[in-house]
Amino acid sequence: MNIGIVCYPTFGGSGVVATELGIELSKRGHEVHFITYKQPVRLELLGNNVHFHEVNVPQYPLFHYQPYELALSSKLVDMVKLHGIDILHVHYAIPHAYAAYMAKKMLMEENIYVPIVTTLHGTDITLVGSHPFYKPAVTFSINKSDAVTCVSESLKEDTLRLFDIKNDIQVVTNFIDIDKERHAFTDCQRAMMARDNEKIITHVSNLRKVKRITDVIQVFFRIQKEIPARLMLVGEGPEKENAENLADQLGIGPKVVFLGNSNEVDRILGYSDLFLLPSETESFGLAALEAMAAGVPVISSNSGGIPEVNKHGYSGFLSNVGDVDDMAKHALTILKDQKTLDKFKHQAEMQASQFDIHKIVPQYEAIYEETLSKCMLLK
Repeated sequence: MNIGIVCYPTFGGSGVVATELGIELSKRGHEVHFITYKQPVRLELLGNNVHFHEVNVPQYPLFHYQPYELALSSKLVDMVKLHGIDILHVHYAIPHAYAAYMAKKMLMEENIYVPIVTTLHGTDITLVGSHPFYKPAVTFSINKSDAVTCVSESLKEDTLRLFDIKNDIQVVTNFIDIDKERHAFTDCQRAMMARDNEKIITHVSNLRKVKRITDVIQVFFRIQKEIPARLMLVGEGPEKENAENLADQLGIGPKVVFLGNSNEVDRILGYSDLFLLPSETESFGLAALEAMAAGVPVISSNSGGIPEVNKHGYSGFLSNVGDVDDMAKHALTILKDQKTLDKFKHQAEMQASQFDIHKIVPQYEAIYEETLSKCMLLK
């Protein structure tokens, strides 16, 4: 198949999943075209089966906000015609599914039929999409897609609750390349991050309010009172300053390392003993899955799709949102005894293996084939 993928090219989960999906599809013999405004951060190599097409948005003083949806729709039309793209897989309902539908209608004027598969990732539904200004456009985009998937049962329930959806929604979970996550890092490299007797606690996110970064600090504060530990915070975002201030107020500033955005998350996780994800909500919890694949047990909230990923008492523990005392208690249960820690590390890997990329990508291939078959019947 010749597949066009539209996604955000940033560090966010949806862009990472879309990029990894495209790379794996190319390895399976499909031709993949990424169409977005910048080369995705995880798309390191282009080749015979992987292509990137930049969406340029002309700057017109007439527009207060430059019309990216219009530029994207036009680019999609051009790329479908130029490269013979069979199907468009768009990640996020708006603006991507909305723009893809407009491209589809323009192409139909020339008797070119291209079906759209839309994957819902979370923020497009629970945050942006549910806003009254955007709700009609999101509903329209989902219902006009030829196939719709979402990354968790929790997100499917939210979508059906918040919108008047006529389309079927299939759950296809996020995934991880287990083989890619297995690394051999040396103790001397770990020593650059923490002392031998210190446990390394890690959090990775875009440091937005929904991630409850101050809860990360509070949980770590309680952990380090009981055992030597150091906290690695990976990412940039609006809550960074609040986290820095709280760490200083609690007197643990020197034990908290802010690493910013990093392309070495796999290396950081490779040294970690525990991962914290106390989010208000997560549609899936990809950061937790990446940690588990690296053999890092997870202490998380029990909201959204996280319980579908982090198995309580096996790969880690779940607590109510905001219950930092319970999270710290569970963290210490894992960390205080090396045998317990080793057991949870192994179990975290086992749990992550259920989401291996080689089990999930064939589900997308089946959806593409079914959607294309339906499209042929409608021609």
